Amino acid sequence: MKKPCIFCSPKPDVVVFSNTHAYSRFDDYPVTPGHMLIIPFRHIRSYFEISENEQSALWDLVRLGKQHLDNTYHPEGFNIAINDGMVAGQTVMHLHIHLIPRYPGDLKDPKAWVHQVLNVSETMLEIKDKPPGEKM
Repeated sequence: MKKPCIFCSPKPDVVVFSNTHAYSRFDDYPVTPGHMLIIPFRHIRSYFEISENEQSALWDLVRLGKQHLDNTYHPEGFNIAINDGMVAGQTVMHLHIHLIPRYPGDLKDPKAWVHQVLNVSETMLEIKDKPPGEKM
């Protein structure tokens, strides 16, 4: 029996904001306090497969979530991330946008946050500037 998608039927008490096409909720495994997820109601895996209306609805909730987090948590910055596909780190195969509030000192080097979060190897960092034919 196939496991039901954890994002397809949100419980009303976890929904922070919603509109016709999407909803926001706090992440069960937050990177920082206030880490939110913005999720379309329609079960779809990839950002590149959503309609323009869904896309607009998602970004409306990102803006609304940012305002809420500014007023509630007072972060000094944000990361907005989409992991699209298993090789990109997507663990729930239902599109979702991470809205991650950032605070002074939450990472040793915030300029390299994506490398720290994704544990990019030294090899990948070494080859990033090589010509396309020489990569990998």
